[in-house]
Formats: sequence, C-alpha cells, structure tokens
Amino acid sequence: MDARLEDIVAEHLAVLFCGINPGLKAAAQGHHFAGRSNRFWRTLHRAGFTPEEMRPEQDRTLLQYRCGLTAVVERPTASADQLSRQEFAAAAQAFEAKVRRYAPRFLAFLGKPAYCALSGQRDVAWGLQATRFGGAAVWVLPNPSGRNLAFSLDQLVAAYRQLHLAAFASGPA
Repeated sequence: MDARLEDIVAEHLAVLFCGINPGLKAAAQGHHFAGRSNRFWRTLHRAGFTPEEMRPEQDRTLLQYRCGLTAVVERPTASADQLSRQEFAAAAQAFEAKVRRYAPRFLAFLGKPAYCALSGQRDVAWGLQATRFGGAAVWVLPNPSGRNLAFSLDQLVAAYRQLHLAAFASGPA
C-alpha cells in the first residue's frame, strides 16, 4: 500500500500521541485511528482530552485541544507485529528530529513496542518515563487498539487520564 497517513502536528503541543504505525484502514481513509474497533477517540474523550467524542474524520480538530498525532514508522500494516526491528531503527533519527522540531511537552507512546525499540530498553513501565526523547517528557500508554484485550476501556481511560492530569495540571487546554 502506498497510502501515507499525514501527521497532525503543530509546534509546542501539550501532548503528541504517537502510534506504532498506521493501520491499513486509517491509511486508506486518511484519518488516524479509523478502525471500527479502535478505542482511541472514546478513550481520549472519557479521559478529558476532548469535550466530546470525536470521529476519525475530525482528527485534525485535535490540534484545538493542544494535542497531535503521529507514528514512529510510516508504513501502514494490518498489525504492528508485521514491522521489523530494522524499520524502527531506520525511522528513529527522523522521528527524533520531528519531535525536536515540534517540541511537544509530552510524547505519549501508544503501546510499549515503539518506545522499547527507540530507547533500546527491553521492557518499560506504563506511565511517565525517567528519560526524555527529542526533548519531550515521555509517557507510555496502553495501545487503544481493539486487538489489545489486556486493557478494558475503563483501564485505558484511567491510564490516559493520568497523562491528561499531568499535561493540563494548570487547567484545560
């Protein structure tokens, strides 16, 4: 597939949410987290990032709430396990440059695989990390994919709410 999902990013965002890579449906439709079973938009709303639950077609609206969207690896796949370590290694330098360029306060990795690949760590804890990436504070969140059955919607919301509280401690976006 040649479709590329464009980043939704601006300078100095409170949070830049970082997926592993685009799903095939998201890339084909041109909108982030477009898969029917993906819980990203519902989780974001319930965690306090948006005043209402957005649809994938409204993804650019996220910038109004000082949040953006990107992915470490640009190549769309049916599932993230189709990516190789070499693809993460090849994407690392450009991805770090992007983070430095836009300077978000928090870089929120959606799932552990991408952050582990970029940081060289075998395992990381959920939540705020001790080290920064590209100048941004790093937060690792559970992946909202419908395939991630290890986390209920309530557990996702609780994890994302912690980031929301940290990012917007002085008030709403």
